[in-house]
Amino acid sequence: MAVKLDVRKAYDRVEWAFLKEVMLRMGFAEEWVALVMRCISTISYAVNINGSRGNVFKPTRGLRQGDSLSPFLFLICSEGLSSLIRRGLAISHLLFADDCILFGVAQNRGAMILKDILKEYE
Repeated sequence: MAVKLDVRKAYDRVEWAFLKEVMLRMGFAEEWVALVMRCISTISYAVNINGSRGNVFKPTRGLRQGDSLSPFLFLICSEGLSSLIRRGLAISHLLFADDCILFGVAQNRGAMILKDILKEYE
């Protein structure tokens, strides 16, 4: 089987806890991980409506597009997907930006494992 994943709005959906866990498991120093997490989690937004500033709100997930660090952090998240795939059945994969192609044996068991992997990554 071949499965093509196109992760739409992937940057907006990155769970900060997942990113933190992947960085720690990859062996990044705790101090570095804490610094990165402060960089991505201390942002706040306000919307201007008719020239007046609205309420300030803070996101609880996501990476900022246009931030020079975000593409590298997204690659780290992709490594998290790769590690989930490696612990499943013999599924091969190719990653490119926010696209992913998965290859495996077309059997019910393999499809169920792949579904479970994708659900966990989601």
